[in-house]
Amino acid sequence: MTAPVTVSVTRHVDPSHTTQMLAWMQAGTSMAEKFDGFLGSGWVRPSAESPDWHMLYRFADAESLAAWEASPQRAWWLEAAAGDVEESRRERRTGIEGWFDEPASVELLSAAPAAPPRWKQMVVIFLVFLPLSLTANVIASHTIAGWPLVPRVVLVTTVMTPLMTYVFLPWITRRMSWWLHR
Repeated sequence: MTAPVTVSVTRHVDPSHTTQMLAWMQAGTSMAEKFDGFLGSGWVRPSAESPDWHMLYRFADAESLAAWEASPQRAWWLEAAAGDVEESRRERRTGIEGWFDEPASVELLSAAPAAPPRWKQMVVIFLVFLPLSLTANVIASHTIAGWPLVPRVVLVTTVMTPLMTYVFLPWITRRMSWWLHR
């Protein structure tokens, strides 16, 4: 069984380039997310004035990490910051040792990508909910039409909720991510 691999990288950046650094970090995370085995990443720095930025990224195994590290996407991303970002330290760990030490006044800069606007979320949910609801109601009208309203609605909702949550919403979210996160 292979263990997940976490990489810690310390980079030195001119504090006046914070905006560019944030955009560069988001671009790198967006590219890494597309690789098999990517488990997540995060950035921290000791203070707003600090030139040191610490990145953690994690892959499911050494092979997945190697694919990312050897990719042309990562090479392009690193080249985009050449001259502005200087790597000063790199560590790899396969266990959890050392990752949960008490931080000393660390400011979290990027915990997760920003959620899409709520109106876009609503549109995507509607695109799935309407056809699923129509289908469920047509089936219910042919199979359990004689049931009282409350048990009929409870059954339809009990079937639709897990289908929406675990099947259709993840499916449509992946296919519409180009629009949701644009």
